[in-house]
Amino acid sequence: MKVHQLASLAGATTAPARPGIGQILEALPVAAYMTDGEGRITFYNEAAAVLWGHRPVIGESQCCGSWVLRYRDGRPMAHDRCPMAQALRGEEPASNLAIMERPDGSRIPFIAHPVALRDEDGRIIGAVNTLIEDHASDTEMRLSALVESTTDAIVSKKLCGTITSWNPAAERLFGYTAAEAIGMPVTRLIPDDRLEEERIIIDRISRGEPVERYETLRRRKDGSLVPVELSVSPMKNAAGEVFGASKIARDISARKESEHRIRLLMREVNHRVKNQYAVILSMIRETGRRLRDPKAFERQIRERIMALSASHDLLVTDDWKGTTIFELVLAQLRPFNDEGKVSISGPAIKLRPSAVQYLGIALHELAANSVVYGVLARNEGRIAVDWCVDADDGGDGVLTLTWKEEGGPQPLSGSGAGFGTVVLERIAPQAMGGTGVFRLGAGGVTWTLTAPMDQIAATCAPAGPFSDLV
Repeated sequence: MKVHQLASLAGATTAPARPGIGQILEALPVAAYMTDGEGRITFYNEAAAVLWGHRPVIGESQCCGSWVLRYRDGRPMAHDRCPMAQALRGEEPASNLAIMERPDGSRIPFIAHPVALRDEDGRIIGAVNTLIEDHASDTEMRLSALVESTTDAIVSKKLCGTITSWNPAAERLFGYTAAEAIGMPVTRLIPDDRLEEERIIIDRISRGEPVERYETLRRRKDGSLVPVELSVSPMKNAAGEVFGASKIARDISARKESEHRIRLLMREVNHRVKNQYAVILSMIRETGRRLRDPKAFERQIRERIMALSASHDLLVTDDWKGTTIFELVLAQLRPFNDEGKVSISGPAIKLRPSAVQYLGIALHELAANSVVYGVLARNEGRIAVDWCVDADDGGDGVLTLTWKEEGGPQPLSGSGAGFGTVVLERIAPQAMGGTGVFRLGAGGVTWTLTAPMDQIAATCAPAGPFSDLV
């Protein structure tokens, strides 16, 4: 181990004892060093060099060998304000607590124990200092840093309810600065109708019982209420006596909003499922009136439910916000594998969910009829599906959608007298607040739907007409 020479102390009269002092300090298991009367370091032991993280220059470095000194709150401390410098001036150090910062940036809290050395006349000719790492303070610093950086509001209070500490998260949550909150009664944060909660909390804390997490409301500085999850713990002194409480408050606004949305969604899902049941029951009832063959009944019901499912899939894909007419027409034609005979044209209009379901059923009935009697039954003719929006006499938008078959076979008499006709002329149009006209003509059928936009549209994009041939 390297031993640093002890430089002469100005005015010292006990020179023969100096080597002994150096040997003693070198043997100490704690950091120790000496200065002359001007504060220049004259000696330090190896433990001090290890603690400082570097080796000061003997006879040049002043007062303390620390690379950087700081107060306990992190502020820089000038070397002439350190405990050793105060001892050299004959002053009682204001505090022997400080933090040293090493060249690598690490910080070590320590306790200094400076002692002035005097000659026979009482003049200060130097000083000796020992530095001891303050592990307890290091733990406190870490806990303090945790409290300062956490996203949860952490507040401490006396048993009388006076706030004694307030972290940055509490400022963000409640709106009061620490200067405003400390010394303020905690009841200022509690709505009038929940003041009884505080009495119950204090009673339990006074008995040393923690208050487990529970949800409640608290008042912000601006008067608004915020839902929070609270947990409160008793604070005890060394004798085990309760002197206050520590409270953690977590903002659960986002969670409450999410729970609210989920409840609304479940109610909406329940409503829509019931609507689906109603549509399916109507299908079964109307189909059963016209068919006596069980196999034919089963086939048609299955096809119609699958058509309803195709519309449902579109709604699920777009989070039940609706879908466009174009996408709906494609989805209902896809099972028939003959979209090449169909042209689709019209402006971009997004339908609300209820309109998607009923218009989807109508389009399925038209396609199913065409497969049996119309254009999709033979390799001749085409189908045009187009729509437009015009204003009625009151200036409100009205959708006109037309399914028109041309060049196909002559429809058989009676081909338009079944359940499909009921859907096209009554069920679907009425569900959309409009009217439907179904006609048989040379070359195929024509169906025209007229419905008010405010009954069917989720959004109506003002984009120009798009036309796709599929």
